[in-house]
Amino acid sequence: MSGFTILSPLNPSANTCGYCGPPGQRSTEETSYHSAECIPMQLSCQDYQAMIDRGWRRSGTYCYKPDLKRSCCPQYTIKYASLFHDVCPRRVSGNYFIGTFEAALGDEITYIVSPYRFNRWVLHGDDHQGSGTKHKGKDNQPSKLEEAIHASELEHCASTSGPEPAHKFQVTLEPASYTDEKFALYQIYQRDIHKEQEKKPQSFRRFLVENNLHREDIPYATSPPSHLPHHYGAYHQLYRLDGELIAMGVIDILPSCVSSVYFMYNSKWDRFSLGKLSALREASIAREMHAAGAPGMQYLYMGFYIYSCQKMRYKGEYSPSFLADPEDYTWHPLEECKPLLEQYRYACFSHPEHSIEEDYIGEDHNPQLSHNDLKDVNVVISVQDRRAIIAPVEESPEWRRDSVKRAVMTTVDALGPTLAKRVILYFVYGP
Repeated sequence: MSGFTILSPLNPSANTCGYCGPPGQRSTEETSYHSAECIPMQLSCQDYQAMIDRGWRRSGTYCYKPDLKRSCCPQYTIKYASLFHDVCPRRVSGNYFIGTFEAALGDEITYIVSPYRFNRWVLHGDDHQGSGTKHKGKDNQPSKLEEAIHASELEHCASTSGPEPAHKFQVTLEPASYTDEKFALYQIYQRDIHKEQEKKPQSFRRFLVENNLHREDIPYATSPPSHLPHHYGAYHQLYRLDGELIAMGVIDILPSCVSSVYFMYNSKWDRFSLGKLSALREASIAREMHAAGAPGMQYLYMGFYIYSCQKMRYKGEYSPSFLADPEDYTWHPLEECKPLLEQYRYACFSHPEHSIEEDYIGEDHNPQLSHNDLKDVNVVISVQDRRAIIAPVEESPEWRRDSVKRAVMTTVDALGPTLAKRVILYFVYGP
C-alpha cells in the first residue's frame, strides 16, 4: 500500500451537542467531548482505516475521536457487514418498498430505483426467500442487491429491451470536488432539514470537499466495471433525475470498507427515504468491489451509532451490524449490545462491569505515557532543502511545552501503539 501519514496533533476539546435538541438547535453547554484530535497533513487510506477502527472520524481535513465516557451522547463506531445480505433495510418508504421508491412527477408515476414493485421482503443470511414472504409485482425482483440497485439507471435501461423510461435516473461516482451545483444542493439541505442558513461556499469546501486522504490504486484481482472506483480516497456519489442533482453522498473508499461521511438531498424528495437508498447504494459498492477482487473490502461503515438519540438509531436497521467496543476496539453484534445501551449511559461491551449508568464524574482524559510508549514515535523537527529531519518525539525542541506533551500523548494513546509507530507527527498547528 503506497502513501504514508503525517499528523499534526491537537489538544482535545469540547463542543456543543447537535443530538440533544430539536433540529437546528444545539445544546447550550459544551457537553460533547473529544479524547483526541489531529489535522492530517497527509493520510494514507490504510492508516485512516486503522483510525476509524479505533473510533476516529474525519470532518474535512480534521480528525477527532469522541470521548464516550464524558460526552452527553456516546458515539459508537458502527459497521454493516454488507456481504451477507442481498437486501438490508426493513423499509425504504411508507409503501414498504425495499430498495425502491416512487416519484410523482406531474401526473406520471415513475419508479426511480427499480422498475419492480413488491411488498415487504427482508432477507436473512443467504435465504433468498426471506421468511417465506413473496414479493409482488410485474416481475420478480432481481436476487442480488446490486442488480436491483442498478435496475433503473439510465445506462441499464438503455441496455435492455424494456419500454423507454419516462425519466432519466443516473448515479455517478467522482472524486470529491467543489461545484456551484453541489453547493446549491447543500444550501437547500441545510435550510430545509437543519434549519440553518449557509451562505459561504468555503464552509462547504472545508466540511465536505477538502481532505488529505492519499489517493492509492486499488489492487483488483480482475478488471473492475467502469462505474467502480479505481483508487482509494474521498468521493462524491451524485444522484440525478432528468439532469437535476437531487442528492449527494460523501463517502471514503478505504481498504476494508466504504465509509459514509455525509448525505444531503433536496427536501422535495424527503418522503422517499433517500438516506436509506444511499445506504443501499453504498453497500452495493462494497459488494461489487469485493466481487471484482478488491482485497479486504467487506463493510459499509455508517459513522456513529448514537443510542441516546432516537433519530440516529435508524443505522441499526441494517443487519448484521456491529459496534466497536470503546475500550479494546473489538467488534460486537448490535443486538447483543442493545441491552447494555438500554441500561447504561456509557456501555462497554467487552467488559460490562466498566459500564456507567450515570454521568461520568471522573477526571479529564489525560493519558500519561512512558518513555517506552513514546520512544518509537517520530516527529519532524526541521525541514532543510525540502528534506524532513525526523527524530523521536521526546527529542523535539517542542517537547518541553506541556501543551505539546498533552497533544502528543492524547493522540498517541488514541492511535494505539502499532499505528503510532507508523505515522509521523509534525507540529504545524500549535497545540
